[in-house]
Amino acid sequence: MLEHATMITAEADRGAAVVLGATLTLDQPVAEVTRAVLRATAHGVYEARVNGRAVSEDVLAPGWSSYEWRLQVQEYDVTALLTDRTDTAEVEVLLGNGWWRGGLGFTGLGLDYGSALGFIGELEVTYRDGGVQLLTTGPHWNARLSSVVENSLYDGVRIDAGAEQGPHLDVTTVDFDRSVLVPQVKPAIRRQETVRPERIWTSTGGKTLVDFGQNLVGWVRLRASGPAGTEITVRHAEVLEHGELATRPLRGARATDTFVLSGGDDVFEPTLTFHGFRYAEIAGHPGPLTPDALEAVVVHSAMPRTGTFECSSPLVNRLVENSVWGQKGNFLDLPTDCPQRDERLGWTGDIAAYAATACYQFDCADVLHGWLLDLAAETEHGGHVPFVVPNVLKFIPSEARAKVAHMLVPTAIWGDAAVWVPEALWWAYGDRDRLAAHYPTMARHLASVEARLSPSGLWDEGFQFGDWLDPTAPADRPWESKADGGVVATACLYRSASFAADTAHQLGMSGEARRWRDLTDRTREAFLKHYVHEDGTILSDAQTVYALAIHFGLLEGDQRQAAGDRLAVLVAEAGHRVATGFAGTPFLTWALAETGHIDDAYRLLLQEEGPSWLHTVTLGATTIWERWDSMLPDGTVNSGEMTSFNHYALGAVVDWLYKTVAGIRPAEPGYTRLLLQPTPGPGLDWARGALDTPHGRVECGWRREEGTDGAIHVDVDVRVPDGIEADVVLADGSRRTVTGGAHSFRTTVSSSQVWTIS
Repeated sequence: MLEHATMITAEADRGAAVVLGATLTLDQPVAEVTRAVLRATAHGVYEARVNGRAVSEDVLAPGWSSYEWRLQVQEYDVTALLTDRTDTAEVEVLLGNGWWRGGLGFTGLGLDYGSALGFIGELEVTYRDGGVQLLTTGPHWNARLSSVVENSLYDGVRIDAGAEQGPHLDVTTVDFDRSVLVPQVKPAIRRQETVRPERIWTSTGGKTLVDFGQNLVGWVRLRASGPAGTEITVRHAEVLEHGELATRPLRGARATDTFVLSGGDDVFEPTLTFHGFRYAEIAGHPGPLTPDALEAVVVHSAMPRTGTFECSSPLVNRLVENSVWGQKGNFLDLPTDCPQRDERLGWTGDIAAYAATACYQFDCADVLHGWLLDLAAETEHGGHVPFVVPNVLKFIPSEARAKVAHMLVPTAIWGDAAVWVPEALWWAYGDRDRLAAHYPTMARHLASVEARLSPSGLWDEGFQFGDWLDPTAPADRPWESKADGGVVATACLYRSASFAADTAHQLGMSGEARRWRDLTDRTREAFLKHYVHEDGTILSDAQTVYALAIHFGLLEGDQRQAAGDRLAVLVAEAGHRVATGFAGTPFLTWALAETGHIDDAYRLLLQEEGPSWLHTVTLGATTIWERWDSMLPDGTVNSGEMTSFNHYALGAVVDWLYKTVAGIRPAEPGYTRLLLQPTPGPGLDWARGALDTPHGRVECGWRREEGTDGAIHVDVDVRVPDGIEADVVLADGSRRTVTGGAHSFRTTVSSSQVWTIS
């Protein structure tokens, strides 16, 4: 791959983007060309043009991967860009810093992969007679400074539209191991939609502010005319505080773009950066700023929307949309924690909690598969699953790493992403080959944990994130949750070992299956012996420990029911408010419903007082917040260092809406067989969902009506793809089996009947 090309660079100021170019004189008339292909990749990010036209709609290519072992190569068919008006092919590439030289990390870490950018590519032209001509990168290419005189993912860009071309720069080659080149697996990052301003006004401080009405990720496209040299600055923020941009949550990220006018009609689009924002502050604009002068451009990985949900509650519908927008903003080439501050890293714990939700909302099979290949490479070379993938934190200077070495060990949930994300992909898409590809990393993770278990068989030693951001934890110590860290970690180990055993069995690896089944059994035995008391309570007696023990299957029979009853009591005592963090939140409503407490699950879902999901909605959230109280009721921002307003983990509850309230679940991997079990509850009159599965579209919904005799009539409508069989479980517990097509059912239950999901 690219065996004839050489990676090249051009020395410039660290902040400046450069333009690399070369021209190929065709050996034959352009009419004889049957195909022209550009293959390319970079240390940095690039945009390529052939004969003055963009080769694709991609932005920020090649994205971010574990560059040391996997650098994705893009391939573009550029045949249509060669025209009969010329017998030359002029290739021009804009090369910027991207993630390679991004000053990544947080609290001023400023981590880079390398000090020099680089681009490698080849244009291959094929003629009708079978002849092939190549233009490859090398020192014969030319280079110059671009109009992008500063570019940074965290800080933004400076574009000088009046800058003259040049000066010309020297092109040099870069030492490069081409064995790391791999074909592109993840879908490209692209512009997806535009959002117009909802309001433009002047703040009490005299600032011109713009509200786009939606917290989103991308940039502002600005049109302006004015005297040459006029500077317009665009600052970004997710929320307002005291009527002005709340920039403190951005920490070290400047998130500011500067545009210098040429004197003509200028259109600026800062494609070498991205921002997480709803609001923008515009300074220096010549004349009044009107809505037609700017728009927000939304960018994320190209992934089709697959799942929808709606119900009788507008607040719940907004919660679902908040989750959808959170995924859009944080699936920009890889699943990140947040898209706005000086971080934007592929934190493993966030996607471990959210993967099942993500796979319902969008077809993210390729995004997550590509990310898991990076996770495999990082785990193989690092010995255990790191906190972030790609693991840029390994570049922290050795003296600083020594201070946190005790934390850089396998951890529950974060490390369990090696198992839980493949599990979500398996149930959503049923791809056995990809399951097999991810199994070795599951095994490495479990082996790294097994070696660290205490003599009791518990995972109760070493650092743990625990139930991260439990609402009772101090703002500056989010790991200090009520749920015992050992209980959380041991429960997570049980779930991971169990799925690894199932995977090994599925792949015909009987010895491996026995190994992980034995670990599963030993972990469960230790959990029950040391953590579950005679009265059925679990150590630390927190909502999270019961949710995990129930939903992961650690408890059975009367013990399981007792745990469910205790969980319902805790939820009721909390006023049906959430008391869980990253560990417990995805499974809380599941555990309640699975033990017959569907009413409590609904009351928890529909709670509008904080901490709760709908409390954030009532405060105007348009994405999921990192903290239950990222914004305080008085309109001020939480004082915690980590206060993101676009952080999808706590939105994992919507997976329960999709699969329990609407009732669309896979009975077999990849939805080759369906379980449709819509579950009504108090507070909603109707709900319905739809999902585009690998086998076609599934629909399921219900509507409830109260009769004059106190009975409740529940009408259920389902639609099943042709050739697929579905088990439909109704509110009275009856079960029907149907095949492709539309089907309707009516059941009648008493108002006191309790529905329990299976």
